[in-house]
Amino acid sequence: MSDTLPTATRVADPGIRALYRQQNRWQAWLDVEAALAVAQAELGIIPQAAADAIVPKARLELMDPARIDEGFVRTGHTLVPLVWELGRIVGEPHGGWVHWGATTQNITQTGDLLVLRQAHAIFRGLIGEILLAMADLAERGAEMPIAGRTHGQHAVPATFGFKVAGWIDELLRHAERLEQAAPRLFIAMLGGAAGTYASLGRQGPAVQAGIARQLGLGFMRVPSRAIGDHGAENVVLLGLLAATCSKIAREVYTLMKTEFGEVEEPVPPGTVGSSTMPQKRNPKLCQDIVAAAAEVRAMVPLALEAMQTEHEADRTTSLMSDTAESTAGIATGDMLARLAEVMRGLRLRPERMRANLDLGNGLIMAEAVMLELGLTLGRQHAHDVVYDAAQAAALEDRPFGAMLAADPRVSAHLDAAAIAKLLDPTVYTGLCADMARESVVRARGFRAVAA
Repeated sequence: MSDTLPTATRVADPGIRALYRQQNRWQAWLDVEAALAVAQAELGIIPQAAADAIVPKARLELMDPARIDEGFVRTGHTLVPLVWELGRIVGEPHGGWVHWGATTQNITQTGDLLVLRQAHAIFRGLIGEILLAMADLAERGAEMPIAGRTHGQHAVPATFGFKVAGWIDELLRHAERLEQAAPRLFIAMLGGAAGTYASLGRQGPAVQAGIARQLGLGFMRVPSRAIGDHGAENVVLLGLLAATCSKIAREVYTLMKTEFGEVEEPVPPGTVGSSTMPQKRNPKLCQDIVAAAAEVRAMVPLALEAMQTEHEADRTTSLMSDTAESTAGIATGDMLARLAEVMRGLRLRPERMRANLDLGNGLIMAEAVMLELGLTLGRQHAHDVVYDAAQAAALEDRPFGAMLAADPRVSAHLDAAAIAKLLDPTVYTGLCADMARESVVRARGFRAVAA
């Protein structure tokens, strides 16, 4: 996604773009170089004085950007010019201990996981904001009747709060997945050129563990540069999250259509929907969410391809993984920030929800009538009777209640008052309100833990 979002749908940048800018990644790599020096000094691999000199100099703002840029142009290498510059500003005699026994991917992969951990903290915060806003919606809509729809058609009545409860349930599981994946995702890798510890020998695992301890990470049991399932898992999890966010946005998009008119995303005063149609109040935020979510999901196949590393290392798959992670991460931030905005400002229109319930002239209550008749006629016979009345009402565009009352198979058991009572959609919402209120507690509970 571009660094500049359309002004008309601008939402505060959650900060993911800044995390994935090259300068921030470089600083993360330098943080790993510093941790490497400390870990090696603790084990006597390099002098303590060298680590003491390296750590305070491992700051990008202390370095000469012109030297770094020239080095990248000359070498075409991902890390070497940064290592050179760190060694230069550390100076003699300690600069020569920079990057001792490590290889590029050890540093870049571990550093990028520091960036990813920062991104995950932002994602979790945004999910918490969304859940808090959804809790308010579920509470307000717990008993707000709306047409339940299956296959695009009226099914049975539900409540808007029940719909939101389903969203909350999915989002809570995504948050749980991200939390459960953390020990697998955030792991330091320091095994040397081919992951064999040849450059560090028996002390190699201890160096890796020392780096991990300082950076607050776990560590790889086998530091093979060909292992990429943890990076792929991250993108797959973001893809799952994106699928749910897109579904929610599409639902709001649909319910916002003129023919539905049941909800409306925030449309701030002055927002222009069209250059030629002044009346337009377009679902721009929802469209942004759907587009960003599609971009996230498009990275899932690339992340899986990035697991196909040849032999002990292959830059091809590293490039794939970098692209998949950064693209998915930035798009996820945009998507979640917009979903939070939609949920906070969603306008509910219960009068349209109620009016739409009556569009079928009572047909939405066919199941309730069938079950009541089934007490005396048996379920299948009752189904056949109600089916005949329902199909006739639909084809002849006549009130369902009138068709039922005109059928002697019905009138023998239900009078007009009983039929009218059975056709009230507001009393046939099952446990929707209970589930909505239970989801409110769960959503607010997540927020409290996250805070």
